[in-house]
Amino acid sequence: MPQELTAAGIDPFDERAYRAILVRHTAAPAELAADLDCSTERAARALDRLREHGLVGRLAGGRRRYAAIEPGAAVEALVRSRTAELDSVRAAAGELSRLFAAARQGGSEEVEILTGSEALGRWFVRLQQEAREDVMTLDRPPYALTTSNPVEATALTRGVRYRAVYAPEALEWPGVLGDIRELVAHGEQARVLPGLRIKLAMADRRLALMPLSLDFTSEVRAAVIRPSALLDGLVDYWEMCWRQATPLDAPAGDGLAEEDRQLLTLLVGGLKDEAIARQLGWSVRTMRRRMSRLHEELGAANRFQAGVIAVRRGWI
Repeated sequence: MPQELTAAGIDPFDERAYRAILVRHTAAPAELAADLDCSTERAARALDRLREHGLVGRLAGGRRRYAAIEPGAAVEALVRSRTAELDSVRAAAGELSRLFAAARQGGSEEVEILTGSEALGRWFVRLQQEAREDVMTLDRPPYALTTSNPVEATALTRGVRYRAVYAPEALEWPGVLGDIRELVAHGEQARVLPGLRIKLAMADRRLALMPLSLDFTSEVRAAVIRPSALLDGLVDYWEMCWRQATPLDAPAGDGLAEEDRQLLTLLVGGLKDEAIARQLGWSVRTMRRRMSRLHEELGAANRFQAGVIAVRRGWI
């Protein structure tokens, strides 16, 4: 099925739900669930997300029922909203230039330049300790000191919400996937997204820490960024990455083995066969045999189709 709305931030399953309600004009979650062959709860969540995007509206009355908004106007409004988000990121270009200049001159009021791995590590700990509500990260190799983050578990116990987007390369580092699973068990929300080009940590949308280079073999330089247009742009960029990323902590689908769910998640996350097999403790041959069986079960001709169908079914 076409997925023309993906570029506008609409999940493929949600687009299916939108197309189904366009045919019906109005629908209750249970009716839509029958059309999509999914649970009523999943259909209801999709309708709520479509409502947030302005594609459907909830009808008055005690019964939960939704109506499709005329696509021409609804999609145009959605595109304008996404354009505004991109404009916000673009508006930070001037501040990015300012960051570049500050890095040469040693810093500014909004941007403080750190030098050395130890200084970067101390600030990462401090950022988390000072967080009161929210820590948002983009995580990818290389790592300056260690891949573990013992401060996070403590922060989670005092109610700080952690949301992390990982690059597939991070999951290939020894021990990282195990660390993530442990943190997810404590409450972290984790997703994976190919193509991450920066490392970033932000606390309460008021403080950010970002290495200025991913070359950790030479002297490490990083920026501490305080409230500014640059910080606003980084927050917007993180939000876009989060929406596009695949959850690593999604519940397993009905009857799906946990190992198969992990296999599909790592596959959608962009890991290669060897890396997936290593993370799951399998041989490459075993991994490919399990993947072949999942292809048959999903009715998929290739890995891309398998990932798409698994997402639509709510397996990952």
